[in-house]
Amino acid sequence: MKTFVSFIFGIFVIFSALAQEDSTMETKNGPAMTFQEVKHEFGDIHQGDKVEHVFKFENTGNEPLVISNVQVTCGCTASDWPRDPIAPGQESSMTIKFNSAGKMGTQNKVITIISNSEEKYRLTITANVLPKEESGDTN
Repeated sequence: MKTFVSFIFGIFVIFSALAQEDSTMETKNGPAMTFQEVKHEFGDIHQGDKVEHVFKFENTGNEPLVISNVQVTCGCTASDWPRDPIAPGQESSMTIKFNSAGKMGTQNKVITIISNSEEKYRLTITANVLPKEESGDTN
């Protein structure tokens, strides 16, 4: 009889544990950025070309998102980002520009976004910079 009661008690404990909510599934409080893409490849460009890409994102958190800074890895990369708070559910974008003057070969640039979110966000742009295109007539 004791074995049967112990068995029933064990089953009860197991089912109780399985019925508990998964704490990892809780929604995070605060702002959160969800990007449509975090990497963009420009492909082959020529030395001296200036290219740009717009990264679209949404504040998927439950508090306003404030971007305080966008850090780039070198002076060849620039950013244009929203200065006003982005409300929960609101979409926005940031433009990343790359100037290939003086660059050659594979370029990999990382853009770090500083905001009031607990998460750190990084975007990446890549390009293969070819020699400057000759623009002369062949008379």
